[in-house]
This record gives sequence, structure tokens and C-alpha cells, in this order.
Amino acid sequence: MKVPFIDLKVQYQTIKQEISEAINNVLDNAHYILGPAVAEFENSWSSFLNIKSAVAVSSGTDALFVALKSLNIGANDEVIIPANTFIATAEAVSLVGAIPVLGDIDETTYNLDINKIEEKITSRTKAIIPVHLYGQAAEMDAIIAIARQHNLYVIEDASQAHGAEYKGKKLGTLGDLGCFSFYPGKNLGAYGEGGAVVTDNQVLAEKIYKIRDHGSNKKYHHDIIGGNFRMSGIQGAVLGVKLKYLESWNKDRRAHAKKYNSILKDVKGIVLLAEPRYSQGNYHLYVIKADKRDELQLYLAEQEIQTGIHYPVPIHLQPAYAFLNEPPGSFPAAERAANSILSLPMYPELDDNQIEYVCEKIKFFISQNLTSKNLV
Repeated sequence: MKVPFIDLKVQYQTIKQEISEAINNVLDNAHYILGPAVAEFENSWSSFLNIKSAVAVSSGTDALFVALKSLNIGANDEVIIPANTFIATAEAVSLVGAIPVLGDIDETTYNLDINKIEEKITSRTKAIIPVHLYGQAAEMDAIIAIARQHNLYVIEDASQAHGAEYKGKKLGTLGDLGCFSFYPGKNLGAYGEGGAVVTDNQVLAEKIYKIRDHGSNKKYHHDIIGGNFRMSGIQGAVLGVKLKYLESWNKDRRAHAKKYNSILKDVKGIVLLAEPRYSQGNYHLYVIKADKRDELQLYLAEQEIQTGIHYPVPIHLQPAYAFLNEPPGSFPAAERAANSILSLPMYPELDDNQIEYVCEKIKFFISQNLTSKNLV
């Protein structure tokens, strides 16, 4: 049985007619950049999140960059981020001229360890960027309390957290700004690049509108220095269609996670991701921790089961961030995670037979390796 890691084709087939109509409407009206489809999506996205403003931009990385720019964070400022995240979180900080300061992660949730934040704060610290990794909420009350105590901004990296919640509130809406990616593989994915910044602060929202379009809200009149971070009309149209299905798709993902959990919970050598009581995850990824991870991944590939590793190299061990001078051992929890985490197939259209097949093969591999002294 072949089990893909994600299957965007099968999802497309279920909404093909609606997508075609939405794209054709953009083409018929020649609104290729921004335009009505993007504006309609912004309104729908802000309503879905129950937040005042959503500003559509060109990618999730650009969302983070624009958010930082709107807060005047720049040269020699410091921004605290988790060591275990996609490099875009760090890149956005670097691209505005600031310095990413890494914090280790919680061993059970893989999100920023709230007990490791304050030791990283200096007179140059301007913001904290918690990442809701895999679609599970970081501990926002504690993070916001620390930020307020030290007069710092909180920018949520909710790039994997579309529709996920923290104590009943949608992720991305708890900090000063929330940033989303609509990369095709996300729970809410475009058919190309896309992103958004959301906020209840109207002053910041107006500034972000200007930054995304060359510092202007009137053509050829430029109030500030901005750039080209605009979303295309086609992506706005696609997202507008897909948003109607997001809650249902997330519900399916949670059901799949429950199925995985029920089968794998007592398997020796496997540790499941803990979903905190305060979080309702969207299961963008279903992640386990396993000894002999690389061998397990190879074995599953031989059984035609696709898997992923999110992420195999922590930020401080990336050559691009060697200048941070954080040698191996600096962030032990992040390093342990990088060496043992494995993402299993997860998408709404996955079926029980596929999940059972994946789990059967994992259990077989484990049963053949129980003599190992290093099992988790």
C-alpha cells in the first residue's frame, strides 16, 4: 500500500469546480495583484479568526518580515525565537537587521520553553516570536506575561497553526501580531506562495498595508519605505474557496491523530507528541519521537510510506547561523528532538486503512529492534 506524506491532488479533486470558477473570475476581471479576491479573503480570514485586521502578503516569511518592520525592529535589536523551527523564523529577524536569540524547547510540546526565556532577555531585546510548531499552541499566557513585564512585543509565528486554538482563542490572535503562511502544504494552503499578518491594532494594520505595497496606500504616493509583499489575485481566490473547508479538514486531522494515538500509545520505543490541555491542535503535522529514527524512516520508505523530518538541523547548527557562536550542546532539548522526531503521513483525506498500515509497519520495525538499549 502506498501512503503519501500529503496528497494535494486528492484534495484538489474535491473542490476542483469551485477553484476553477474562482480563478476564472480573477482572470475575467484581470485583477492579478491584490484586487477583490484578496480583499474578500482578508475579510473572511479576519472574521474566521475573530480579529480586526488581516493583511494578505506574498509569503509566510514576508509576513514575519513585514511584522517586524512595522514594529521598527532593526539593526542590533534582538528577538527571541525557539531553536527548533523552520529557518524562516530566524531569517525574517536577520533580514530586518536584528539578531535572532535562541531559546531551547519544551521536551513534551517541542515549543519554546517558557522557563528559558527570561535568561535570554537583554537591554537590546525587542520581541519574542513563539512558534506554534506542528499546529500545537505555545504557552501563550506565560509568554505574554514575560513580554509585558519587560516591555516586549509578541509576534506569533502561526505558520502551521491555521484554526488551532489556545484556551478557545484562535492562534495568531493573542500577541501583538500574528503571522501565517499559506504555502501549499499548510492546512490552509494556496496554489503558490502566500501569507498574512493579523492584528487588533489598527495603527499597526495601516502601517502593514503600506509596507506591503511600497509604503503607499495611494498609487505613486509613498509615505514610508516599504516593498513588494503583495498577494496575487489568484492566490486570494484559491484561499477564499479553501477557507470554507478549513474547520472540516482540521476536524479530520484531529480524528486521524486520535487514531494514530490509539494504536501507537503503548508501543515501546515510540514517544507521542503531547497536546497540552490549553491547546486544540490542528495537526498540521503528526510527529512521533523514535529511537533509530533514520533506520525507521528508511524502512517505512521501503514499505512505500512517505515520512518527513521537521526539522533535522536546529537553527544554531545551520551553517548560515554559525555566527551566533552556539556550539553543539547549547540547546540539548532541540538537539535531541532533531535527532529523533519523525513526521508521519497526515492530511484530511487520509483513511483508517492507511493509518493502520503505517502503524502496523512501525510496530513491526520496533519489534525487530527491541534488543536496542537506546530505545526511547
